[in-house]
Amino acid sequence: MSAPSLANYITKRPWLKRWMMPLANWYADAAGYRKLGLRADDLIPEESDTVLLALKRLPPKEAYDRVFRLRRAFQCSLAHQLLPKDQQTKPEDDYAYLSPIIKEIEAESRERDDLEAMVVSKRKKAAEGH
Repeated sequence: MSAPSLANYITKRPWLKRWMMPLANWYADAAGYRKLGLRADDLIPEESDTVLLALKRLPPKEAYDRVFRLRRAFQCSLAHQLLPKDQQTKPEDDYAYLSPIIKEIEAESRERDDLEAMVVSKRKKAAEGH
């Protein structure tokens, strides 16, 4: 899931973030998913076990809303139409709801792997004279 990203580098530098935000907003608008009522996290492929587990951890309301958005976008795609402006996803409504859960699951997996790879050995007894 995780790929190399410049996002952390850019967000830590306010001047660079101010310069990049118009470009990022243009790109998100040009991608067209908001015109179908989708959010960016709706585009994450469901092919990995991590994403499937994250979907199971979603609150019921968020899971229902996600399925509704995907079905509505599919219907719009079949009809070759875009949603009316009032139903399109606004930039302030396009927040990450699935990515934080995916990051949490990846962290749990790394921690589990570290714990499973840990080697536990007994300490040698101190010298009997002490």
